[in-house]
Order: sequence, then C-alpha cells, then structure tokens
Amino acid sequence: MTLHGTGAYAGLSGLPPLVGRALDAARAQSFGYSCRPEQGRLLQVLAGGVGGRIGETGTGVGVGLAWLASGARAGVRLFSVEREPERARAAAGVFHDRPDVTVACGDWRDIAAYGPFELLVLDGGGQGKVSGDPAADVERLLVPGGTVVVDDFTPADRWPPRFGGDVDRARLHWLEHPALRSTEVRLAPDLSAVVGTRRW
Repeated sequence: MTLHGTGAYAGLSGLPPLVGRALDAARAQSFGYSCRPEQGRLLQVLAGGVGGRIGETGTGVGVGLAWLASGARAGVRLFSVEREPERARAAAGVFHDRPDVTVACGDWRDIAAYGPFELLVLDGGGQGKVSGDPAADVERLLVPGGTVVVDDFTPADRWPPRFGGDVDRARLHWLEHPALRSTEVRLAPDLSAVVGTRRW
C-alpha cells in the first residue's frame, strides 16, 4: 500500500476501465493507500508476459489487482489476499464479473494456497520490511523463472541502500537473494520497486 496512492490519480485520464472501477471503490471506502499509477503500469506490463497464475498480497480495494487484470492474457488466473474483511468485500465487488480473479480475505501467508505463481506482487505482507513480518519464501511461491515484485521503496542513491539512516536490510534481502536475479527499478523520483526472477 502506498501513502497517498489513491490521490495520485487525480486528473489522470485514459486509465483502463477496471482500474477506474477500482479507484471508485477505493474512494468510496476512503482508502488512500492504493497502488500508484507508476506502479500500476509496471504491473500491467509484467502481467502481459505471464501464461499461468498471478498472485498478490495486500489487495486493498483492488487498484493494483485491476492493473494486473488489465494486462493479463486470456486464460491467466489472478489471486489476491486482503486481511481486512470490509476491504476484501469491496475489492471482490470490483471483480464481480471477472471469474478469472479471486479475492480472498486472509493473512498474506494464505496466498500460498493458490500458488505457485509466475508473477507474485508482495504489497501487503511478505516483504520482510517490518519486525515480525518474515519475507516470503520465493522458492516455494514462484515457479522456476517466475517473477516477484516488492514495491514501495525509496530509490537508492548509494550502496548499500539505506532508509532512515540505516542500511535497508529488507531491500538487500531481495536484491541479494540467492534464488533470484534481481534489480531495482526506479518508477518515480520518490518511488522504486525491486523486481526479481527466480533462477532455474
């Protein structure tokens, strides 16, 4: 979830219709932490290269999932988990006419029941960014060659990357993960994501 993410869409036009529907639901829920448009466009492009399953943790009200679904090819199944029941219900309503999309209410660990995935977006747990929230096991959750996206980083301007004055251990976990080939992608001056592909 991205601080002020929903507000970042103000004045934007030409959005995929499903993204517009999810934004309407986010605004109705007064949910301000939606996936930013820069992130959404990355997810849309990555989803277009997948032929199997896509997973997401932290549905929110479904904006990021809508970007994924807007880019996904026919026959691809999408699964997302949201721990807050009211948000999960609102997000499920956004995708009421999309039988290829499943929104479940639960902890981020529940995403494992739907995998393994060709693309996994960690936005609501599994990022390993906070104490008590372990990093997701990509060797279990991704097929060989599958891609993981960990978002909401501040772009690094030195090595090792730092956040809040300290070495950013969560970012290093993903960039140096032995099972992944990873890189950091700058999406905006204040926003980046780590994208990693599971080694064969």
